[in-house]
Parts: sequence; structure tokens; C-alpha cells
Amino acid sequence: MTIGRVGKALLAISILSIAGVVLVQAGLVSPPWGPDSGEVRVADDADSDEPKAVIDVEVADSVDERYTGLSNHDSLEPGNGMLFVYEYEQDLTYVMREMDFDIDIVFIGADGEITTIHHARAPGPNEDGNDLEYSGRGKWVLEVPRGYTNETGIEVGDEVDIDLESNRTTVTSLGTGGHA
Repeated sequence: MTIGRVGKALLAISILSIAGVVLVQAGLVSPPWGPDSGEVRVADDADSDEPKAVIDVEVADSVDERYTGLSNHDSLEPGNGMLFVYEYEQDLTYVMREMDFDIDIVFIGADGEITTIHHARAPGPNEDGNDLEYSGRGKWVLEVPRGYTNETGIEVGDEVDIDLESNRTTVTSLGTGGHA
């Protein structure tokens, strides 16, 4: 009788463990070891000694985190942002759902080069933020306070170096062919 209960308990634990791994691999749940923050450096090119900007970022690497984005923030300070992480480069469309402030949306390709920059405004009263769409192609998307890209001189074609605080993800020297 006790052996039967132990066997059932082990089977239940095994099933839950497998389900957890599947959910993490599918990107539906963030892994507990995933990075919560990191640093993004933007320069004219990968060999530049002095970056145009160094941005401290929160990391959104699960479906839920990417859906919520910055909508649960009241504002962003200059030098801070959110980095959305995807498994591969793809066409993406961002909306201003439930946003209370304006942002710059920066799309970054798998090679670490900025492909598109949008200056996005928050929805006005009685306006649906889902109707404010901003599209681009990227493996990463960086959101910073509106006007920050202009103030720092960040532009399409600049090289981005991403360092996420995690043993599993460090992306460096993107401009010279490195990949995650």
C-alpha cells in the first residue's frame, strides 16, 4: 500500500516536472533561472571604445512578460528600459496597450544591428492603445523613454551589445558575428 502511494507520488512529480520543462521551452513560462535584468550598450560600430548609450534594462523573455511589457510602469528614467527577447529574428508589431507614457521602440536584428526606431506616443483619452501599432524586424526589441534615441544619437545601423545577468544568456560582440 505504501509502495503504491510512493509510486503515484513519484509519477505525479515526474509529470509536473516534464510539464514545467515543456512550458519553459515553449516560452509560456519564464524559467526561474532566467535573467531579470541586464545592460544594453549602443555604439556606432562594434569596435567603438565609447558607447553612445548604456541602458539598464528589465528583461521580458516570456509570452506573459512580453504581453505586459511596460504597461505596468508609470514612467521610465533616462538610461533605463525594457528589453524584449525572442528566440530568433522575426517581423514584430508592438502596440501601446495600457501605456501611460511615450517611448522609443528600437528593433534589433540577430546580428546586433538596429533595424528600426519608432517614436511611439501613449494613447490619448478614449483611445485604444492596440490601434497604435509599430512594426519592425528583430530578435530583440528595446523600449526606452521617448526622445532618448535622439538625445543620445542612437540611430538605425548602430551596433548593440547585450549583457543579460544570467549564466545562460550573454550576447557580446554582435557586430563581429557573435550570436546568443
